[in-house]
Amino acid sequence: MHIHCFQQVPFEGLGCMADWIKQKGHQLTYTRWYDTQPDSSAAAAADWFIIMGGPMGVYEQDQYPWMPTAITLIREAIAQNKKVLGICLGSQLIAAALDANVYPHTQTELGWYPIDFTFQDRAAALASVLPHRLNTFHFHGDTFDMPAGATRFAASAACSNQAFIYGDRVIGLQFHAELTPDSLQAMVDHGAGIIAHGGPFIQSAEKIRQHNNLLTENNRTLYRLLDYMEAL
Repeated sequence: MHIHCFQQVPFEGLGCMADWIKQKGHQLTYTRWYDTQPDSSAAAAADWFIIMGGPMGVYEQDQYPWMPTAITLIREAIAQNKKVLGICLGSQLIAAALDANVYPHTQTELGWYPIDFTFQDRAAALASVLPHRLNTFHFHGDTFDMPAGATRFAASAACSNQAFIYGDRVIGLQFHAELTPDSLQAMVDHGAGIIAHGGPFIQSAEKIRQHNNLLTENNRTLYRLLDYMEAL
């Protein structure tokens, strides 16, 4: 299978998903939108898009001229019935491609907080893949309206729209189950200013590091979801 990754910033990469892709023997190509001249030519031949996160907002397209192109490519992939998985900003870009609004949330969520999964409608098949609750890592200040025709299947105390499925092959996750110790530290470093400012759903760097043991469960959960999508 040919998997194509949209990466928006150097410090938000595939994380544990890179290991999964390598173990499965799939072809992996990238569009790194932060490059001076990003190359999206390999995207057209891909079977599966994985769209990563970043600190920018979908509503900041005037500052990020690559973003309309990325949204158009995602929209085309969905129309062609390709597999699409979005993480954090990636889920917001999918929502935008499905004509849903993306906007600043009332709360910034940064740290380890539980999400609850529900398995109704299109998400029913995920009941054998995902747990009912997962303590996972968050780093987002934006949210989105649920796209028309999509089914929400996860929520946290701070944010009601944490995950959605559209059709059978398009999944958006607002949270970060892909992190490794190194990529988690990179995100904490990048979020130092936000962490210092604080908030009701913002944890200290020390508290975040105390929960590194949760990475293994999160990675295993994401591997099950990748196995599920691979088999579609």
